[in-house]
Amino acid sequence: MKNSSHVLARKYRPQVFDDLVGQDALVQTFKNAIEHNRLAHAYMLTGIRGVGKTSSARIIAKGLNCIGEDEKGGMTANPCGKCKHCLEIAADSHIDVIEIDAASNTGVDNIREIIESAKYNPVSARFKIYIIDEVHMLSKAAFNALLKTLEEPPERIKFILATTEIRKVPITILSRCQRFDLKRLDEELLTKHLQKIALNEKIEAEEEALRLIARAGDGSCRDSLSLLDQAMTQFNYQLSAKDVRQMLGVTDRTLLFDLYQAIMKGDVKSALAYLDEQHNLGSDPLMTAQDLLSLTHWLTRIKIIPDLIQDKTIPEAERTRGKEMADSLSMASLTSAWQILLKGLTEIKMADNPIMALEMILIRLAFLSELPSLNNLIADIKKNTLTINSETNTQIQPSAPAVQKESIPASNLKEAPAQEQSITIKTLTDISNLAKQHKERLLAFNIESYIRPISIEQGKLVCSFTNDAPRGFSAELAKFLTQKTKTQWEILIKNDSSAQTLKENKAEKEGLVLDELKKSEPLKSVLSVFPKAIVGRVKEPASSQQDEPDLDEMI
Repeated sequence: MKNSSHVLARKYRPQVFDDLVGQDALVQTFKNAIEHNRLAHAYMLTGIRGVGKTSSARIIAKGLNCIGEDEKGGMTANPCGKCKHCLEIAADSHIDVIEIDAASNTGVDNIREIIESAKYNPVSARFKIYIIDEVHMLSKAAFNALLKTLEEPPERIKFILATTEIRKVPITILSRCQRFDLKRLDEELLTKHLQKIALNEKIEAEEEALRLIARAGDGSCRDSLSLLDQAMTQFNYQLSAKDVRQMLGVTDRTLLFDLYQAIMKGDVKSALAYLDEQHNLGSDPLMTAQDLLSLTHWLTRIKIIPDLIQDKTIPEAERTRGKEMADSLSMASLTSAWQILLKGLTEIKMADNPIMALEMILIRLAFLSELPSLNNLIADIKKNTLTINSETNTQIQPSAPAVQKESIPASNLKEAPAQEQSITIKTLTDISNLAKQHKERLLAFNIESYIRPISIEQGKLVCSFTNDAPRGFSAELAKFLTQKTKTQWEILIKNDSSAQTLKENKAEKEGLVLDELKKSEPLKSVLSVFPKAIVGRVKEPASSQQDEPDLDEMI
């Protein structure tokens, strides 16, 4: 006969703070409050489902009312669990500890009952404690009725509120509570917790099987225990990674890497074969798409922070393949894959046949990998345009911009620090580059967005401003230029409807390129594959000297 018939989530529900997994901040704060007698009159516990909100509320209630085994003890952060108050609270039968489910008691009348009963002292305990679960479900009128009592409760009354939707709780309620954010449990911590329980329950489980359960639990201890309960019942206390993977409908990691690699190489035939193999093993199409999305995210992070590949919690084989794949894929490919897969999740959920929807998403991804990048398309168009112009002896002339062409590249501004020599300014682009050089990104954005230059000479800028220019911008810019160029600057305002901001000038040029791009054969071939796609913007390929990101994308 195996151990107790209680489900694991109930059997291993924390009874004292030492049993609470991963919530050290709450535990330490409450211990300090007890030690220094600095108790709040109301607590707000928030976090995802299954991280211990209600369990924490009961432990706090025990700590406030515990009298010890000898019935002579005071408040404690380590309740004995054996006195009458601890036992009755654990059994949910204590007359002075009232638990209320706000999802079932949402109205103002329910709260008025609490307010009326709160006027009376506890019957037998040190404190009368109201635990209101899912408090965000209360109506607006109920919240308003609770406000005054929550702010100034009677001396021997405590409120402990719990919610999974903290943003739905009015700020007037939050401001009257001491708030604790119970954190989502990470996969490694959950796996270790499951290993301890498996040992206690005499479950023979592979570590990878428990890790799969922890990953599926998504940070929730209760959900992870429920899945472990299901697995040990289904597989008779013998848990292999293969069986658990089939139970959860998740993708085999080796096959997942094979599938992803085939997709990103454009090998549609192999990709569909790997997908069929996964599906035949019981993988759920939605879970497979989510796994591909997670893998895309992981590979992107590795590309940005290479040291992440050293994470020892990830099997070595996965780390090796992950590094190879991250090195071989461009950031553009990964971000495109992320967008397609993210949109694909909705398509799979809505589809009558999810596996068909997933197949079409993978085909879309595979063909995307064969298409030329936008930078290559632009370079191709420019090359073809030059060839045509030389043969026909014609040129395409964009309308002349209102600003002067820059005569000093950005690199020249970086050759010497500002304090060592004065800097010559000839164009508005020089001013913008100077702001970028000194990491004044917001100032650079304002320069490019709001100034319409008319003339520029050293120490003097004649311009007009757009209607939405920030107040005081003229004085701020003059001060910046005077400090950085070692020359006194003045800014004169003059109306000129023909002048353009750098941003407007850039948009006009991009529009001309976009018009030409839409006529090109390479783009037409792309749009034939994606008929609903719209080309909204054209960006020039980054030059070797350009190390600043586009300000429009940053601000």
